[in-house]
This record gives sequence, C-alpha cells and structure tokens, in this order.
Amino acid sequence: MEQALGFGFRWAHVIFGITWIGMLYYFNFVQTEYFKEAEPEAKADAMKKLAPRALWWFRWGAMFTFLTGLYLLHYLNAHANFVAFGWIWIGALAGTLMFLNVWLVIWPKQQIVLGMKEGDGPAAAAKAGLASRTNTLLSGPMLLGMFGTAHSGISPSSTAVWIMIGLIVLLELNALFGKMGPMASVKGVIHCSLALVAIMWALMAFV
Repeated sequence: MEQALGFGFRWAHVIFGITWIGMLYYFNFVQTEYFKEAEPEAKADAMKKLAPRALWWFRWGAMFTFLTGLYLLHYLNAHANFVAFGWIWIGALAGTLMFLNVWLVIWPKQQIVLGMKEGDGPAAAAKAGLASRTNTLLSGPMLLGMFGTAHSGISPSSTAVWIMIGLIVLLELNALFGKMGPMASVKGVIHCSLALVAIMWALMAFV
C-alpha cells in the first residue's frame, strides 16, 4: 500500500510540476516578450483576461508540486542520509525557493501589475520579473537534482552539496535584493541556467 501511494505521489508530483514549469516558461519566453511588442489595446485585454487565468494555473501548480514533493521527501526518508540524497536535497531546495518566490513575490507583485490591488506598478513588475527569471534560472538545476540520485550514477560529496546549497542561496538573495543582469533576455536566462546545470554536475562529479 505504501509503495502504491508513493508511486501515486510521484505521478502527481510530475504532473503538477509540468503544469508549473510549463507556465513559468510561458510567462518568461512567450507572454513577457509578447507584451513588449503588443498594441496597447491588445496588451490591456490580455492583462485583464489572459494573465489572471495563467497565473492561477501557475501558482496552484507550484503549490501542489511543493506539497507532493514534501510527501516524497518523507517517503524516501531523504533526511536519513545527507550525502546519499545530496541530489534530492539540491532539487528540493531549489524547488522550495522557487515555490516561495511564486507565492511571496511573483503573485503579490503581479496583483499590483494587473491592477488587482494598489501599489507601484513599475516597481512591482521589476520585482516580479527578477523573481520569475530566477525561477527560470533554477528550473534546470532543480530538475537535475530530482533525477540525479536515480539516474546520474554519481554520489556527491558533502562538500559539493554544501557548495551547491550556498550557490543556490546566493542566487535567491539576488532575486530578492539584486539585479537582473544577464537574465534580462530570454537567451541570457537560458544560457545562465544551462551554465548552472553544468557547474552543478561538475561539482557533484569531481569535488
């Protein structure tokens, strides 16, 4: 019974994750770029009718990805062996920070941008944009962390795990207090994410 339940939660975790990250990529690669070129009337209509619907799927996909992930961490007893589950801890940390960015930064700021509550629209858009780009940056390493234990054939050292944890925390601090930097463009954030994946793999493999 427990094994069947674990399988069901894995399936749900992947389904919710696809929904969440799919919407994340839609916002960063499609909608944001469209809004830069759209006619004012078209943009206003999309912000009124399209964006709120997309944000609903986005934030609740994040919520249920996070909740099913918590169960899976318990099911896998990841807390029992820090080194053996190093990959999972990296994926879980990245995913948790991404989830918190969605609910504590992106969604509140987008409510201001969409006129759902009062506030400084341009400043809110900038904060939401940086958090969203950071989530895009972390999505590749998060996925690598999720798959690493079962499929990489690499058992990372505790040193490598702690270095990666520190790097992810620094990137999150930049999301809260820093600047967009090379993540300002679609190509830039994709390249940064791929580079972070490569660094993560090298640390896990060679440190």
